[in-house]
Amino acid sequence: MKQQLKDFGITLEKIPIKCDNTSAINLSKNPVLHSRTKHIEIRHHFLRDHVQKGDCVLEFVETAKQLADIFTKPLPRDTFYTLRRELGILDEKYLA
Repeated sequence: MKQQLKDFGITLEKIPIKCDNTSAINLSKNPVLHSRTKHIEIRHHFLRDHVQKGDCVLEFVETAKQLADIFTKPLPRDTFYTLRRELGILDEKYLA
């Protein structure tokens, strides 16, 4: 991700990743493997490893403001328009 951003002329020390799950954020910050996380496979620790290396940082975002939802689930019209505006995507009728 860093390389792709660099190709576009954007340099970030830490890639911000917005997350609405506080448990996931806490797991990424805590290097201790708790008994409740033993069932998580090694491949799922990828993000935690990159947070510890300083490549990225997980930031909390309210569920209602989670921009990724526009790509992953059906939304009510008002929510869709709000998230679309936040992403900077214009309606076709305004492009003419």
